[in-house]
Amino acid sequence: MPISSDSAPGEQERHPAVLRLTGVEAGYGGAAIVSGVNISVGPGEVVSVIGPNGAGKSTLLKAVTGRLPVMAGTVTFKDRDVTNWRGHRLARMGLGFVPQTKDVFDTLTVTENLEMGGYLLTKPQLAARIDKVMSTFPALANMRSRTASKLSGGERKMLAVARVLMVEPTVLVLDEPTSNLSPELSRSVLRDQVRRLADSGTAVLLVEQKAFEALGVSDWAYILVAGRVEIAGAASEILGRPDIREVFLGQSGTDSPAAPSPPGHAARDVNTSAHPTLGREP
Repeated sequence: MPISSDSAPGEQERHPAVLRLTGVEAGYGGAAIVSGVNISVGPGEVVSVIGPNGAGKSTLLKAVTGRLPVMAGTVTFKDRDVTNWRGHRLARMGLGFVPQTKDVFDTLTVTENLEMGGYLLTKPQLAARIDKVMSTFPALANMRSRTASKLSGGERKMLAVARVLMVEPTVLVLDEPTSNLSPELSRSVLRDQVRRLADSGTAVLLVEQKAFEALGVSDWAYILVAGRVEIAGAASEILGRPDIREVFLGQSGTDSPAAPSPPGHAARDVNTSAHPTLGREP
């Protein structure tokens, strides 16, 4: 079943985008790994980029966060063209990034890691922000003096997110936040941390290999295949389509029940204009 896509109808009107990628191309050594990518993220949204290994998901995030040159296209953040801005400059503007690995300082305590995340703040601001982050992640308050090397996988990921939140980012970009976590911890990270942050107003752009878990907490999703967006649409609609799930996510509609869409987030149409086969059940 041939399926191709650019972006879904309703994309422009679904929100005022705080982060937008338009025709982005990026890669290594002059060779494009991703090309023609259009993605947008609005305040309070969780937007997932999913797809098979080697699709270019992490490459795309590196380009968005200033860690890899954008070869073509534009990255717009808060209505400013920030294409090829360096990571530290984007961070000052309010774009936070949690990488898949090396996301905390192992030899530092929980408090010291948070202080490193708030290095741009004054001392009074720093103390107040640590208190605020601790209230968001109360489990961390009981391990302030514990070094990061002694934390569990789930606790490390919690600390990594908390450290980035020290500067109160407008957009939080997460690369494989459930990597090496158990299924139960993965669901907890996505449901209790990622979804809750979005519900508080933070825009979240998420790359995740565990597609079904990611879609279950997302508002909108893009399926990346061989460096291009093949499907774009409401996460709940993608989960509810057996044809898409079988072709792109490796499961038929009878193998696993669709996860519910997040409370209060209505489904939006999947792109059917570029996918005549997706406008009806096969």
